Amino acid sequence: MRLLTPGPTTIPEQVLSKFAEPVIHHRTALFEEIFKQLQSQLRWLFQTEQPVLSLACTGTGAMEATVVNLFSPSDEVITVNAGKFGERWTKICKTYGLTVHELMVERGKSVELAALTALLDAHPHVKAVLFQASETSTGALMPVEAIVTHCKKRNVLSVCDGITAVGIFNLPMDRWGIDVLITGSQKALMLPPGLAFIALSERAWKLAEQSQLPKFYFDLKRERKMQDKLQTAWTPAISLIQGAVVALKMLQDRGHEAAFKHHECLAHATRSAAKALGLEFFASSPSPVLTTVKVPPQILEGKKIVKRMLEKYGVIITGGQDELEGKILRLSHFGYTDIFDVVTGIAALEMALLELGYPVELGKGVGAAQKAFQEFK
Repeated sequence: MRLLTPGPTTIPEQVLSKFAEPVIHHRTALFEEIFKQLQSQLRWLFQTEQPVLSLACTGTGAMEATVVNLFSPSDEVITVNAGKFGERWTKICKTYGLTVHELMVERGKSVELAALTALLDAHPHVKAVLFQASETSTGALMPVEAIVTHCKKRNVLSVCDGITAVGIFNLPMDRWGIDVLITGSQKALMLPPGLAFIALSERAWKLAEQSQLPKFYFDLKRERKMQDKLQTAWTPAISLIQGAVVALKMLQDRGHEAAFKHHECLAHATRSAAKALGLEFFASSPSPVLTTVKVPPQILEGKKIVKRMLEKYGVIITGGQDELEGKILRLSHFGYTDIFDVVTGIAALEMALLELGYPVELGKGVGAAQKAFQEFK
């Protein structure tokens, strides 16, 4: 079975081996030693001097933690809805009674800065802009640095969902001035689901002092106080934390630049293959995280492609969600993935397409991917 999905992703053998070790107790010096190493690794990953808090939840938990810790009832925020996960920012904010000004973005497109500027002009009391670095439901890359710059000029917090971005392409938190950055364990970090990580700038921590929204499990001030002592407020996901130290050591050994280039290479190879097969791209500004293509018109139901690849060839990709269901295919290429995973995935895609009625010259996509990999600089 090969996972070419936007999470969860394949887990390295070294990490899986760590999970087989006996569970330790978290209120011990041994755990504190491991946790101290993890904290240092996370600051490296986020490229920040700020503490990066570990939460026992998925990325959505970190999104909710952001909202309840920064805002008060009726606070005004802008949410960028470029897909299912941008829509999630809107839903969370509305759930907690915030006044939400939603910037709707056409599916497959990226944020237009002029539209963001107009919304900021129209709502001068906005406290934050909440957005995705990479909208995984459409494959679109967002102009993170430009959005952050716009926010700084207006003294508005920039809240970046980097769940499917951190570790895949460059998001230097401190250098760019990102106020909140979050990610999850089951993406580039090559871990199972169950951990989320969140870092706040000094500006964001000051706003957190004023927050009046209810919070208990996701009280970040309490978490920071405990994690400064190398403990967690609540029972941590001990085995996942032990595995995270191993996975992050693998990332550190590779280095930021090499990791970013690796993902660019896999994206280039995948897109070269899709182009050779005559598939139409969906995202206008594609993310290095995944490649989205439109289901060919000869195949009326895109879910059949996903099902055929899984059941006959053991390759798991994903289709579209909500209004995009059955209309697009999402082929991921990040985390513990290499060129042979990509080539195998393209081979399975070719055969599934051919069997379902799309004219394919077998090997054309595979050859294009191999050639692109060889030529990538």
